[in-house]
Amino acid sequence: MDSETEDVLGAVGPRLRALRRDRGITLAALAATTGVSESTLSRLESGQRRATLELLLPLARAYDVPLDDLVGAPRTGDPRIHLKPMRRFGMVFVPLSRRPGGTQAFKMIIPARPEPLEPTPQTHEGFEWVYVLSGRLRLVLGEHDLTMSAGETAEFDTSLPHWLGSADGGAVELLVLFGLQGVRAHVRAAPRRPPQGRIGR
Repeated sequence: MDSETEDVLGAVGPRLRALRRDRGITLAALAATTGVSESTLSRLESGQRRATLELLLPLARAYDVPLDDLVGAPRTGDPRIHLKPMRRFGMVFVPLSRRPGGTQAFKMIIPARPEPLEPTPQTHEGFEWVYVLSGRLRLVLGEHDLTMSAGETAEFDTSLPHWLGSADGGAVELLVLFGLQGVRAHVRAAPRRPPQGRIGR
C-alpha cells in the first residue's frame, strides 16, 4: 500500500470523531442508528480498527454525507461541487466546505414568513462568524438585540445565548463560518473590537 493511501486511511478515524462531535452525537446514539457497536465505533475513531466499506456505508447514511467526505478521498475528473442543501429549524443550510471537522462554511437561508418568529436563544460550544448577503437579520446575542443589513458582519462565541432570524419577516441570506472553540475568522483591515461578540461592516 502506498504512503498516500496510508495517510488517507490513517486520517479516517480523527475525521469521524471530529464529525461526530461537531454533530453533537454520542457513540451510543450513533451505534443505535448504524447498528455498529460502540466498541467498534470507538476503535474506528481511535485508529485501532481499519475502516472498511461495511463500516463506512452506515456512517455515511447516518451523517447524510458522501462516502468520499468520510475518507477524504482525493477528487479527480469533474471539478464541479455538487451542493446538497439541508433543512434544519425551518431554515436552509447549503454546505460550502466539504471536510468534516474544523471550520465549516455554510450559506444560510431564512425563508420569508407572514410574521417574524419569536427568539429562542440556544448555546453550544464553538465560535461563529456571519455575513449578511441580503435581507435584514435579527441577531439576539446575550442581552443584545441587533438588526443587521446586507454587508454587515458579526462574530461571537456560541457559548453565549444566541438566535438568528428575520428582523421583518422577509427572507434573509447569509454566509456562516462555524468553528470549534478558539477558532475565529480573522478580518485583516478591521478595527479592534470587543472580544466576545462584535459587529461590523
